[in-house]
Amino acid sequence: MILNDTFDSVKKIFSAYLEQRGLRRTSERMSILDEIYHRTDHFEAEQLYIDLIQKKVNVSRATVYNTLDLLVTCDLIKKHQFGRNHAQYEKSYGYKQHDHVICVECKKVVEFCDPRIQQIKTMVGELLNFRITHHSLNCYGICGNCMTKSK
Repeated sequence: MILNDTFDSVKKIFSAYLEQRGLRRTSERMSILDEIYHRTDHFEAEQLYIDLIQKKVNVSRATVYNTLDLLVTCDLIKKHQFGRNHAQYEKSYGYKQHDHVICVECKKVVEFCDPRIQQIKTMVGELLNFRITHHSLNCYGICGNCMTKSK
């Protein structure tokens, strides 16, 4: 669950972003944002659409996809491919940098954070005279559940 202050900030950022581009702040867009920021998982657009419909939110599939694009461009969510045909998304405002381990069998995604990665990033930046602004690290393998099932 998120803090109300965080969600208030996210709503303000998204509202300002829409206004700057001459786009309407619709209840559908805000419902999509609300659903995303109350999730704790990585999600696909189609699953988000299904979840919204099940919660009786009157929203079209096109609105979900278009709103996801808007939220990516204003940096409120991140889009990941994780080596699959379908993109997955996760909220990004107020969340520390983290990396992912992805199971190639069941497609489970687990986040992890290791301060040594930040140290490596800093060292490489200094060594190669780069100001590194962000990074992405995805490790692929087989999770413990899938290994147990295959035995």
